[in-house]
Amino acid sequence: MISKIKTFFQDQVLSPDSEGQPSASLKSIHKASAALMVEVMLSDGRLSRQEEEAIKALLTSEFDLTATECDELFYLAQEEVKDSISLYEFTGQVNLHFSADEKFELIKHMWHIAFIDNELDKYEESLIRQVADLIYLPHSQFIKAKSLARNTVE
Repeated sequence: MISKIKTFFQDQVLSPDSEGQPSASLKSIHKASAALMVEVMLSDGRLSRQEEEAIKALLTSEFDLTATECDELFYLAQEEVKDSISLYEFTGQVNLHFSADEKFELIKHMWHIAFIDNELDKYEESLIRQVADLIYLPHSQFIKAKSLARNTVE
């Protein structure tokens, strides 16, 4: 029974539809990831073109998106962040659909956004720590992601 559920989930929820478009669930996973990165961008109270460009570059490479798809996803993520009342709606999607490695990569990307302007704000760090806790990322992985992201930006 469990294998049938897993198969259904893989075939119907996470795979592209018959026209090759990502399913609604895959889109919500992308949106949750993008929203968490946008949260980091906005958490210091300063909008940075560098951070926006870094998010779009990460979204394009991670999700294999065209520039138009990336712009749409970025816009939708900003709208989701405006309308959200907590991180749980985004971290819940991450917990449901991400492996441990994918969670690590997400936190690393969030650190990358925080470091891209060469100024780590206490609110950015706090937000990333909250997300790492909510997605059950071990502290050692949190620190490793921070170190790797810092080294790639410098």
